[in-house]
Amino acid sequence: MTSLRLTPVCLALLAFGLGIASLGAQAQTTKPPKVQLWMDLSTGTMAGMPDMDSLPGGGGMLGGLMGGMGGGAQGRGAGSGNTAYGNARAMSIMPPRVIDIALHNSLRPGVEASQSIPPGMRMGESLPLVPPRAQPVQTEPGEVPQEYQQHQPKGRILLYWGCGSAVRAGQPRVIDLARAKPTDYAQAFAGRAVPDRGPRVGPAYALYPNERNQVNLSRDSSLVGEHQVRGDGVPASMKFTLGAAQDLMPAIDLRTTGKPQDSMGTSWQPVRNARAYYLHAMSQNGDDLVMWSSAETPDTGMGLFDYLAPATIDRWLKERVLLAPETTQCAIPQGIFAGGRDATPMLRMMAYGGETHIVHPPRPADPKAPWEPEWSVRVRVKSHTMAMLGQDMPQAPRGGMAAPSGASSSGAYGSGMGSSNAGSQPQGDGSADAPGNVVNPVNLLRGILGR
Repeated sequence: MTSLRLTPVCLALLAFGLGIASLGAQAQTTKPPKVQLWMDLSTGTMAGMPDMDSLPGGGGMLGGLMGGMGGGAQGRGAGSGNTAYGNARAMSIMPPRVIDIALHNSLRPGVEASQSIPPGMRMGESLPLVPPRAQPVQTEPGEVPQEYQQHQPKGRILLYWGCGSAVRAGQPRVIDLARAKPTDYAQAFAGRAVPDRGPRVGPAYALYPNERNQVNLSRDSSLVGEHQVRGDGVPASMKFTLGAAQDLMPAIDLRTTGKPQDSMGTSWQPVRNARAYYLHAMSQNGDDLVMWSSAETPDTGMGLFDYLAPATIDRWLKERVLLAPETTQCAIPQGIFAGGRDATPMLRMMAYGGETHIVHPPRPADPKAPWEPEWSVRVRVKSHTMAMLGQDMPQAPRGGMAAPSGASSSGAYGSGMGSSNAGSQPQGDGSADAPGNVVNPVNLLRGILGR
């Protein structure tokens, strides 16, 4: 009998082939769900003020002054208008509670559906999911207005970071935009960010809110209970139950103290279901933009005002980018905003909630068994708030309006508001003739990047 002799090379190739065969035998065959549903929930407030939907008329006037979307809503919340899909990812406070729903049915793309909801949502028995209207395509870009044409920016960005009463050694980090190359100053705002994990909505999707229905969530709304999606091609099994972890997060009860020349304090009550917090403040001082964040690392922080995946939250908690969920206060270093006479510093705060994935049927325990999910649901929640620093912000009485200490009816919060001092943002260009005017962050950034 002739023996088979294997060289070392043959043995290596054989071992490699056996390994590949073994991996192939254990690999699980998976397919994407035929029907996918995305739900984003957001709670937004202005510190020291009541919920906007508790004001007469749903706060329509304040919503207009603050850049909210007003009008067009039918039924509950009419006039306070979450009229289009996508607002849950924004920092809008009008309306204070936003729900975005997107459905993609690969079996019948772009076909209308409906979602039955629990009575606790107080939005009726079901929500229509409607494909978006086709948007006209602009073939000619047209002439770019002079104010938006490219200019070499001037001024600096001054970055401060970390909670504490005093400025730390090595701060601020200064970015001189006037000396930067055109390709460099855009990178000044490139910091930590997460990839866009939202659905790429288009004609193949069905959305809520839509032109047919823009009913808003109310203060007492709850998503806890059974939901069911119905529609042509939607599996009859598409029923799922949401619990307290997937419900709307409470509003952030934020309080601020101190003046810009001092160390200003921020404190808040723990937010139910919050996994982490993040604070960010900015103001303009002449041509300079001053930024501060609660992170332990220098960053402009623009990419953190969005939903974060659980793994990202865990990693950034470990890196001390985010504040731990047991944190209830954070001091802003003394004097970093003292020189800004053009605008009152604006503070934004995020409370990151959880993210839940429901898939039917669940992944088989047997790794060799094929997995072909019929449907999947993703639910994300967050809460955010804003405050104008330098004005003590006590807790707003329920259903009433707390005026910041020292504010007047025509001072920091604009004229035409009577004596309510609502903290609304005027529709001007963000510049100020008096130290009390608030800062419009969009116009502020536009101005410093060369207008």
